[in-house]
Amino acid sequence: MKQVGTGLAAIDREEHRADVYLSRPEKRNAMTVDLMRDLTEAFQRIDADDDVWAATLLGEGPVFCAGMDLEMMRDRVEPDSEIDRDVFPDVLAAIEDARQPVVAGIKRAAPAGAFELTLPCDFRVIGRDARYGLLEVKLGTFPHGGGTQRLPRLVGLSKAKEIVLTGDWIDPQEAKGFGLVHEVCEPDAVDERAKAFADRLCENAPIGLRYGKRALNAAFETPLETGLQYERSLAHEVDDTRDYREGFEARLEDREPTFRGE
Repeated sequence: MKQVGTGLAAIDREEHRADVYLSRPEKRNAMTVDLMRDLTEAFQRIDADDDVWAATLLGEGPVFCAGMDLEMMRDRVEPDSEIDRDVFPDVLAAIEDARQPVVAGIKRAAPAGAFELTLPCDFRVIGRDARYGLLEVKLGTFPHGGGTQRLPRLVGLSKAKEIVLTGDWIDPQEAKGFGLVHEVCEPDAVDERAKAFADRLCENAPIGLRYGKRALNAAFETPLETGLQYERSLAHEVDDTRDYREGFEARLEDREPTFRGE
């Protein structure tokens, strides 16, 4: 495992999968400015690495993430606070903009800011005992790290209003039912199941994964006709790749394809 930046995030590699860890287990991976900067750097490195085909976002130790560090949140409201308010949006953008699909492994807890940290991920695997929800209305504020914008795009406006405005915990199995999470598993199996999900993705053509993610992310940001044109333009680029030819040749020859990301 390779530490990133100040050492509060780390990257582990297994063939074409990269595992990104929040690495502050003694504080249940509560997010500080330095941790968020390290996470941003980690995903920027992954985005730039053609040999990474899929990634996970995990918490080192028994807990995914306890949310924002409470001392940091207290200090940020002081009039002379120098805390960078853009650091959390930067992390979320780095995850969302990474070319590779990202699978979050949510074990034990992911409240408030930790919940929002999972939203730009492409897939979410959760333990059946996890405490998962947006609690901000119970803390005198509201979710403003993307919770009011990304969540409706994932679950619909009505369900998002229920989650945001009640501030209640979400039952993991219910979250799977309305499409917020993709797999519910035993608490001690979360990291391995998230890695297994990413490994499934790595069996596919990396160029197809990257271009497919780009096209899908554009679906809620553009009018339909614009999105269809964008989809076609990306497809024309893929047509010229070696992996595209390999995929069809392998199917015709009844063998497994050997993709290279070329």
